[in-house]
Amino acid sequence: MRYKLTFVAGLAIGYVIGTRAGRERYEQLRKSARELAQNPAVRNAAESAAQGGRQFAGKAFTSVSDKVGDRMPDSVAERVRSLREKTQRGQGAEDDWGTSNT
Repeated sequence: MRYKLTFVAGLAIGYVIGTRAGRERYEQLRKSARELAQNPAVRNAAESAAQGGRQFAGKAFTSVSDKVGDRMPDSVAERVRSLREKTQRGQGAEDDWGTSNT
């Protein structure tokens, strides 16, 4: 209950501050966020983080696969197999959400 109350209070404060700041401040923040996202240093850092995450996920997958082994349900095992084959054939450039694996 305490966390819900804190969240609602934060939401209310944010709303009040946002309405007082107005549309002009919103557009200024939006422009700054867009410029930050297009900054080459930020893009490189994001790509490095994504690459590290993919490497970590691969290691975690291997570790979990070794421990789980044959206890995995057939439907899950088949899905993993099909995704692995798709990636090996070069068709896995995009996942189901439309994001690339590069």
